[in-house]
Amino acid sequence: MTDHELRLLRYAADDELLFHLGSWGGPAGYRWQGPDGSEAGQVPPWDEPVLDQLADRGLITIEVRLGPFDRRVLLSKAGAAALAPLTTAA
Repeated sequence: MTDHELRLLRYAADDELLFHLGSWGGPAGYRWQGPDGSEAGQVPPWDEPVLDQLADRGLITIEVRLGPFDRRVLLSKAGAAALAPLTTAA
């Protein structure tokens, strides 16, 4: 796993990412989550394909819920296991 992937996993673990469905106000994609839980800007375009790959590999998941609101990006059990060696070493 690359440093870039690990950094993005850490953002998911720290609850700093949202996924915007694009059903209202702007294109679909990943967003930063502000301290109050609202959207706080778009994730850089070079991070989006890496986040998609992490989701495809089952390391992160996108919250499932009804409505047009942004979904939280969550760390999966597999993602937590990938971060565990780094957390215990720190």
